[in-house]
Amino acid sequence: MSDGHREHLIRYGGEFASELIESASGSWLTTEGGRRILDFTSGQMCATLGHGHPEILRALNDASGRVVHLFSGFLSRDVVDLARELMATLPEPLARAMFLSTGGESNEAALRLAKLHTGGFEVLAFAGSWHGMTAGAVSSTYSAGRRGYGPTMPGTMALPTPNPYRCPIRHCRDACDLACLDTGMALADTQSTGAPAAVIVEPVLSVGGIVPLPPGYLARLREHCDERGMLLILDEAQTALGRVGAMYAFEEHDVVPDILTLSKTLGGGLPLAATVTTKAVEEDAAAKGFLHFTSHVSDPLPAAVGRAVLRTVLAEDLAARAGKLGERLRGGLVELQQRHEAIGDVRGRGLLLGVDLVADRDTRAAAPDYSTAVTTRALELGMNVNIVKFPGFGSVLRIAPPLTATTDEIDLGLEILDRALTDARRLS
Repeated sequence: MSDGHREHLIRYGGEFASELIESASGSWLTTEGGRRILDFTSGQMCATLGHGHPEILRALNDASGRVVHLFSGFLSRDVVDLARELMATLPEPLARAMFLSTGGESNEAALRLAKLHTGGFEVLAFAGSWHGMTAGAVSSTYSAGRRGYGPTMPGTMALPTPNPYRCPIRHCRDACDLACLDTGMALADTQSTGAPAAVIVEPVLSVGGIVPLPPGYLARLREHCDERGMLLILDEAQTALGRVGAMYAFEEHDVVPDILTLSKTLGGGLPLAATVTTKAVEEDAAAKGFLHFTSHVSDPLPAAVGRAVLRTVLAEDLAARAGKLGERLRGGLVELQQRHEAIGDVRGRGLLLGVDLVADRDTRAAAPDYSTAVTTRALELGMNVNIVKFPGFGSVLRIAPPLTATTDEIDLGLEILDRALTDARRLS
């Protein structure tokens, strides 16, 4: 690739890949040079139906011939129908939605709803959280990007990430007893000025190291929220619509949030997000003059695509498919763990899995340089898989192929990863 991108583009998350992508189809990317790359990141975790899915392309074509964009006070049939169809997949009392463009925006709206409804401003989130880059969302993002940008929103506080492989309070090993939650809430109480508003969490932390919430955690958190008059916000940007083997990750915990945010998996690759809440919260906020609109709130075209994504996930039972493919993928990763000493832990749900790479299995010390070498070598071999690595969270390969991936593609990905793990060790 020429150096033109260095002349004219702002680098927003490290360096860009050296090859330009010319096209994408299904689970595959094709570079300008004709090289094919197996995409085990589903784009930016958004292309859950794979790239160029026929239903998405059909919805794009049809919607573009009707209406693409409207004044924020107007609604289209696709927006109204998407809200109705989405609610049909959710339990009561979740009942009302607004549609935005990104996960950060949906979390921003959720936080504003919670603050207006409760009258408080204090927000708790995990130390390993990632909720977006807008002002409110980034204030509750603790995994990265906090230094050098000035003050965050007042009232934001961090809870320990309940990772039993890397217990944040050095209390458990491989089995969380929820002591980290009770300790974290007690610390938050001592810092509180008496204005609690919300707790915002991911059912499976992604950037924080692919950490599913332990059994019983979400129910206990619900109790803590109710005791303090706080709303429970679940950010299912990466876990909703089948990714974890269920339609929504919170179903596994038998806990319904006060506010649910959706984004990546809803748009299938297009910018579409949703903030969903109860009738009671929406009506109270509206009575208090809730104000939160953007230039692309309730845009018709992304809503049409969201309907196509939802329809396809349901019609093809992709949640069940993700569960079965996830079992195959996890089984293969566990086999690799038996052969590669650097694999300390394999965890996750469905087709959102993490491989925690370590320098030593006993101490569980992270292996950041080796993990970088693994992803670099995997890309050279024809597979894109990324790594999340921040101090305290380890060096974890995030593996998330499309829900439409074939068994042959899952097996090929495992073969490439096996070779990358071997080659990186030899080259390091």
